[in-house]
Amino acid sequence: MNTKYIDLITQTFDFPQNEFELEGKSLNFHGVNLMDLVEQYGSPLKFTYLPQISNNINRAKEWFRDAIQKHNYKGTYNYCYCTKSSHFKHVLDTALKNDIHIETSSAFDIDIVQSLKKEGKVTKDTFVLCNGFKRAKYIDNIANLINGGHKNCIPIIDNYEEIGLLSAQIDNKFPIGIRIASEEEPKFEFYTSRLGIGYKNIVPFYKNQIKNNDKVELKMLHFFINTGIADNAYYWNELLKCLKVYTSLKKICPTLNSLNIGGGFPIKNSLAFEFDYTYMIDEIINQIKSTCDEVGVEVPNIFTEFGSFTVGESGGAIYKVLYQKQQNDREKWNMIDSSFITTLPDTWAINKRFIMLPINRWMDAYERVLLGGLTCDSDDYYNSEQHMNAIYLPKYEKDKPLYIGFFNTGAYQESIGGFGGLQHCLIPTPKHILIDRNETGTLVTSVFAEQQTNKDFLKILGYQEEELNSVDKPANQKHLVNN
Repeated sequence: MNTKYIDLITQTFDFPQNEFELEGKSLNFHGVNLMDLVEQYGSPLKFTYLPQISNNINRAKEWFRDAIQKHNYKGTYNYCYCTKSSHFKHVLDTALKNDIHIETSSAFDIDIVQSLKKEGKVTKDTFVLCNGFKRAKYIDNIANLINGGHKNCIPIIDNYEEIGLLSAQIDNKFPIGIRIASEEEPKFEFYTSRLGIGYKNIVPFYKNQIKNNDKVELKMLHFFINTGIADNAYYWNELLKCLKVYTSLKKICPTLNSLNIGGGFPIKNSLAFEFDYTYMIDEIINQIKSTCDEVGVEVPNIFTEFGSFTVGESGGAIYKVLYQKQQNDREKWNMIDSSFITTLPDTWAINKRFIMLPINRWMDAYERVLLGGLTCDSDDYYNSEQHMNAIYLPKYEKDKPLYIGFFNTGAYQESIGGFGGLQHCLIPTPKHILIDRNETGTLVTSVFAEQQTNKDFLKILGYQEEELNSVDKPANQKHLVNN
């Protein structure tokens, strides 16, 4: 009988795959031997495989380049990375090596841009698209960036007051965009996005506040779908409504020349994942060109904002199974050496599923299990896969350590989980490793951050220095022994 874990995987999926393969009895991820990583750095462990960031950026650029050439599309394509997916310097440094642009969402994002400008990684040619609801500090920072000579900074107007607030602080004429408040998908709790300005109000808004305003120049219309780019009726319907607004606005606003089709691409969340990126991009370009040709207006330059698609597939987390608890006749709980709530918060908050595979023991027999985290919260668990209503792992054996990996976790998890801060039940943030390749393709690893310590937590919680110094000192106590 085929009872080994490797048999289960090869019978269920096409395996090996581009990023996953076996080396002996353990798993490789993009050519990285994960057991070697565990033996060197221990667990729990987070890692970022930096080359995948560049891989995905260049894949998307190629798809758009091919579609633009196929349809003889006269506009340009601009790839933007939305920093909220991961603000880490190693992510921005890697992404910016690929001639991309940046989308921001808060005041401190602009501080990051200013820092990258000083290093020469953001240049005068880099577009900085400023999205989000803009409070005073965000307005200040945008104004400082534009007044400092960064003409490719484009604030995306989210509400009716922002033009006035920006105009009061920006010295000269500056470009703007307008965000469309798209209708949410039918199953969403609300009907219309809280962000942006409604479809029917955009042309009147342009006529009332922009057309005769010598301080601003409308350059971009921003279209964003919260659920991302998908081949369904909802997405295509919203895109067509957006294009009708664009063409109506273009007829009366000659300076309008760009369309930002925000809303990201999906990333691989299962070994059975399928998404036809080439078809989607081809059809988007076709729809835009057909609509513009039909009404006789020039096609816009295309901007995209890919966050999860840029960085998501670079990330991973490795845990050790500490113990198995047989709670009843049916439920076997494998307890990991960390917490899902704190290290993969989307698994708890929005029931998100990542690719989950064992790191070792692929040649052993398997069993159905549930996975539990270390916190005392009953919601700290992971109990099903995207492709099946169960988790199967090599059988737990006390004397044969089992390590498991969660993959494509590189977007949002650190920021939502509060990287380096307080964690639920004071479960420490794991050690974080960066993995790169040098000019010859050789793997290079480095420690980005060590695992949090008790002193890290106590300092955040306000305990005094003398208390921190005594934390690790053994108490001078005599222990009573019952004879």
